[in-house]
Amino acid sequence: MDQLDAAQRPNPPQGEDAGRADTEHDQEEAVRRELEGYYRAGKPPWDTDVTPPELVALAEGRGALPPGRALELGCGTGTNAVYLARHGWDVVAVDLIDRAVEQARAKAAAAGTAVGLLCGDATRLDELDVPGPYELFFDLSCYCGIPPHRRDAYAAGLTRRAAPGARLLMFGYGPEAFDDPISGVTADELRARFTGWDLVDVTPGTNPVPTFWFTLRRIAWEA
Repeated sequence: MDQLDAAQRPNPPQGEDAGRADTEHDQEEAVRRELEGYYRAGKPPWDTDVTPPELVALAEGRGALPPGRALELGCGTGTNAVYLARHGWDVVAVDLIDRAVEQARAKAAAAGTAVGLLCGDATRLDELDVPGPYELFFDLSCYCGIPPHRRDAYAAGLTRRAAPGARLLMFGYGPEAFDDPISGVTADELRARFTGWDLVDVTPGTNPVPTFWFTLRRIAWEA
């Protein structure tokens, strides 16, 4: 068996870098365990089986987007992916938890809709079959639970797959809603991380804790 020469082997992180890598890995695993726990216990609190009116307005309201290709990040059991497919969208949806994806596939089959459902990490889209481009991205409280060190990768993955003028509709909790150090999202953060996008709307949610609906538009490519 061929083996790398000692000089060719990558050096493992050491000191502060090693400690940071361990912390980041622990954060990612903690998020996964928490989500898996919700699905093992039954229906997660965010899974209402009701498509939010903000997404309905984007698909059916005055000035609605014409159907195109959509990518949902953190699709859960597929309620909103199925809704978009029923309204003419070509939909791919991703969730980190395999139990959620299995339920989403059953929901799509029962509805007679064709939805591409993938189990994977929304911050590692290059590992999934989601080449784009997409005209619409939808995120119902996925980004706001991602550890901060993975958020730039999330933004970059969407940006590489965004058609000119694409929309991102995102629901997120404000940092004040949680007592942990990683959760929550602000408008200022989205402006900083999503280079090449305009934050065109921020609407407070109606929850008892701070929540927001954010709408971002991909800046059209220059000719």
